[in-house]
Amino acid sequence: MVSPGSRASALPLSVQSPSRHWRRWWRGLAPHRQDRFAALAPLAAVLLFFLAIVASFWYLHSEEIQREREALQRDVEYAQQRLRLRLSERQEQVMRIARDLPGQGLNETDFATLADLLITQYPEVQALSWIDETGRVRASQSAPTLTSSQIRLAGEILRPGPTLEGFHQVQQLEQASYQQGAPRAEGPAPLLQLLVPLSGDERFAGVLLAEYSTDSLLRYGTPNEVLSRYAVTLLNVRHQLLAGSALQPRARPLLPWARASNAYDAPIVLPGLTLVLRAQAYRTSLGVIGSGLFWLVGALSIMTAWLLLGTWRHTRKRMQAQEALVAETNFRRAMENSILTGMRALDLEGRITYVNAAFCQMTGWSAEELVGQTPPYSYWPEAERNSQQSKLHEELSGRALPGGLQVRVQRKSGTVFDARLYVSPLIDGHGRHTGWMTSMTDITEPNRVREQLVASHERFTIVMESLDASVSVAPLGSKELLFANRLYRQWFGSQTDGHLQLVMQAGVVHAPEEDDEDGLMGLPSHAMTQANSDNVEIYQSELGRWLEVRSRYLHWVDGRLAQMVIATDITARRNAQELAAHQAERTQSVSRLITMGEMASSVAHELNQPLTAISNYCSGMISRVQSGQISEDALLGALNKTAHQAQRAGQIIQRIRAFVKKSEPNRQLAKVTEMVAEAVELATIELRRHNVRLTHYVAARLPPVMADRILIEQVLINLMKNGAEAIAHAGCAPARRSVELRVVPRQVDGVDVIQFSVEDSGPGLPQEVLDHLFEAFYSTKSEGMGMGLNLCRSIVESHQGRLQAQNLYNGKEVTGCLFTFWLPLAGAENATSNFEAITT
Repeated sequence: MVSPGSRASALPLSVQSPSRHWRRWWRGLAPHRQDRFAALAPLAAVLLFFLAIVASFWYLHSEEIQREREALQRDVEYAQQRLRLRLSERQEQVMRIARDLPGQGLNETDFATLADLLITQYPEVQALSWIDETGRVRASQSAPTLTSSQIRLAGEILRPGPTLEGFHQVQQLEQASYQQGAPRAEGPAPLLQLLVPLSGDERFAGVLLAEYSTDSLLRYGTPNEVLSRYAVTLLNVRHQLLAGSALQPRARPLLPWARASNAYDAPIVLPGLTLVLRAQAYRTSLGVIGSGLFWLVGALSIMTAWLLLGTWRHTRKRMQAQEALVAETNFRRAMENSILTGMRALDLEGRITYVNAAFCQMTGWSAEELVGQTPPYSYWPEAERNSQQSKLHEELSGRALPGGLQVRVQRKSGTVFDARLYVSPLIDGHGRHTGWMTSMTDITEPNRVREQLVASHERFTIVMESLDASVSVAPLGSKELLFANRLYRQWFGSQTDGHLQLVMQAGVVHAPEEDDEDGLMGLPSHAMTQANSDNVEIYQSELGRWLEVRSRYLHWVDGRLAQMVIATDITARRNAQELAAHQAERTQSVSRLITMGEMASSVAHELNQPLTAISNYCSGMISRVQSGQISEDALLGALNKTAHQAQRAGQIIQRIRAFVKKSEPNRQLAKVTEMVAEAVELATIELRRHNVRLTHYVAARLPPVMADRILIEQVLINLMKNGAEAIAHAGCAPARRSVELRVVPRQVDGVDVIQFSVEDSGPGLPQEVLDHLFEAFYSTKSEGMGMGLNLCRSIVESHQGRLQAQNLYNGKEVTGCLFTFWLPLAGAENATSNFEAITT
């Protein structure tokens, strides 16, 4: 047999009664937590009661709202059916008239009688119009309530708008359709339009347009009991108001359960149009009895909560005081154990009465071993007990120094460390002097750091004294010299005169005199100490040396703003610079002589072409004059060409002279065709002498370029003449002795250019010649100067172009050489920057 108690205890934990779980949980709580839960329980009960009352009111209010919504939905759906039925009846009557118009042969008078009868009998029908297949109004009858802008006159053509769009829609679908009239900024609301197609002899004969007033339709189509209980409005699908008056939105309700008015929308779907019937219930206020009951219950709940809150606050203050006492005790104990300074208390006879954990950790002795000891203490070194005894006597007599005593302390392990002791009287709570309180700090590491700092200062002093630059530091506004190294003292002595003299000669902002305005006023000190001044070179006449002076501001060790000046002897460097400048002048003189030689070579090379032309013209004239085969006109033409070539030679001299001086070419707007024609005419003479055929192609309608005509023509002549000479020297067959000049538009790196190419049928150029082709004084001809192609490339690059050369191949066989250069068009945007980048 198992007793009931043992059976209950044997049950699983999840099957035991909940009250037992709560009792176990309550016993496991700390006493202060039990007091807190006991104080909060009544307050929680009142809050739950208050929430239950609010929830009850809210539930009843929600039920009332639901009933109102259901009633509103039934009434709106009933009104929707009434409106839909009324529109259907009007539609049938209008369609009956529409069927009689084409078939019965009714005229405008009969139509007016039927339309007037329909308008008079039904107030929502405002107008009835007979419109033929062309959109012209044949007859129209309207109610007297319409404005003049809404009346349609006989003979009027439908204007663009919703009515005309509905007319075309009915014409296509051949079935009745509703349409909302065009809205107007001012005036009455648009009418609801019904368009019924007319058919005669199986063809479209027009439409019968019936226009309804939405206000009258809403007023006479909606039951009166619905209109009396709700604010009924008629909207379109975009929720624009067509008829009726909507309720204004209400501001934030005063009561929590107050609400905005209920509303329900019911769509009225018509052929071609959808209307929305909206009903809004009028707001009803909560009864005085209901709101009064709520406020009564709320006030009683608040009073009860206020009373319980006072009790809870009193209990809470008592618990806070208890917790503060425990926290203060724990804090003091934790502070004692975590402080890094060793604390020791002595009574008036010198017996140790208290030591903290840090003191025990420093000495290695436990508190039980130290408390109760009398001098000599166990942590005194054996060799220093006499001196320690005398220092203890000074402590107990109150003659200890305020800065503390430095002593040696021996650990239990036998090691010794340096410590500093600070002694103060120990006063109890009654103000009586009961002993002495001693704090001990391990200063072994600070002593080691201090020794390292002293050694570091010595090393710094040695380095500063060994510098080959003068270093001085002086505070602003004072003539005191804070620091000066050996070289400064050697140059200027131990006064600040040298420092100030360097500052003045270097032009650095100096310390103000007594009556001077502060030049550093308003400048933050941190900005001054972060900025470095530029190096300034000065000549010190007293020393007979050139010095490079640098200065910056810094914060001295005592916080004052000071100025450091570093002066380096640069006399040797200045002498070297003067020697280098003298050598540069000599180099420039030699360069000018070389330039003059290049100019002479270029002039001789470039003048060869016009002088050859002059010689050819003169030889031709002489031979023809001797043979008597020249007329006066031909003689004058030849003389004009000779004079032109002489002028050209002078222009070439001027252009090459200016170009050698590195001046810009005389660029002007030039026509490409004229430049090519002039160059071809001059080069033809040289090519005929070598028995070389010249062909040229110039693209039509080329735009002008900004170029120096004489220089560009000279480049073209040089390239064609070089090709002819290469063919002649190679001894090519007559069929292969040709030079071709092509001028076409191109695009280089997105820039429009004119490309000039000269192609010859010679043997080409070896690779080692191509590598040095454009270098000055490099030539493959025995009689050449090596300046032609170098000058040509300089001319093209000065026009922001590029000159290139390459061999032409037929398989692996070289069939000729191609020289190509291009010039940018005149007025091309950002052409200069692009060509300069490419050239670079």
